[in-house]
Amino acid sequence: MHKKIEALKKELSKAVIGQEQMIDGLLIGLLSDGHILVEGVPGLAKTTTINALSKALGLESKRIQFTPDLLPSDIIGAQIYNPQTNDFGIKKGPLFTNLLLADEINRAPSKVQSALLEVMQERQVTIGDETFRIEPPFMVMATQNPIEQEGVYALPEAQLDRFMMKLVVTHNSEEDELTIMRKAATKSFETVETVLNKEALQALRDEVSTLHVDEEVERYIVQLITATREPERFGLESIQNDLMYGASPRASIDLYKAAKAKAFLRGNDHVTPADIGFVLHDVLRHRLVLNYEARAKGINPDEIISKIVKEVPVP
Repeated sequence: MHKKIEALKKELSKAVIGQEQMIDGLLIGLLSDGHILVEGVPGLAKTTTINALSKALGLESKRIQFTPDLLPSDIIGAQIYNPQTNDFGIKKGPLFTNLLLADEINRAPSKVQSALLEVMQERQVTIGDETFRIEPPFMVMATQNPIEQEGVYALPEAQLDRFMMKLVVTHNSEEDELTIMRKAATKSFETVETVLNKEALQALRDEVSTLHVDEEVERYIVQLITATREPERFGLESIQNDLMYGASPRASIDLYKAAKAKAFLRGNDHVTPADIGFVLHDVLRHRLVLNYEARAKGINPDEIISKIVKEVPVP
């Protein structure tokens, strides 16, 4: 099974130079049936990555550019009147796909964001009086631009919790950017070939679900999450006054699933505390709500998470 992962990554490297963190995050989401939020400035190959992933897996992908005038029906579909037959028909929206790129999700108003997040959770859409199931696999990769301040609608904290991970994507290294520049200028990017299909992806998911997790490691996951709610129990009084709300039970579930997927990607047959450490920041950074004083002091969630990791005993 691990050879299939290596073949998939090799195929993705034809179109995407660098950005290993984003690629690993998307693979973890696919293997764990989760959704990914990506924050980064424009031009970091977010669209390229999702397109390459869909081609390598033989899956359908669609892209929605979120704008302030977007309506819920623009993404989920609507009833359309047919004057020839004098009745209404269903026109499905672009979210009926396998891989959906929700580009700049924070540019659309809350009613559109809520429509998408409901589908992400329920895996179904109701149009008129009909309910349609979203066929698996289904994953949303939503992006938001951190440099925009005007004309944006920040996702509420409760809705951010629907995303399994939040990835913060940065610029490539100089060597990677040199390679990108040369390939783009000479149009020498290789064509991505299909190396897996839906059945093979499901087999990989089944393999991930069978990975062994020791009870002590499971308790470690729960303690990490509990430390965000009751920091004083772990000697973390220094962060108690910075946190308004800790992570929800959904964070425990997503951390458990993400750690198993990360262990699988590393070629392991069991989960170690290191696997948890690799994904902890990505799973928690969008779930911790800091109070006004902490934000005014410039404290960010990643600093809080790092302090928690140092104090919670590792099994």
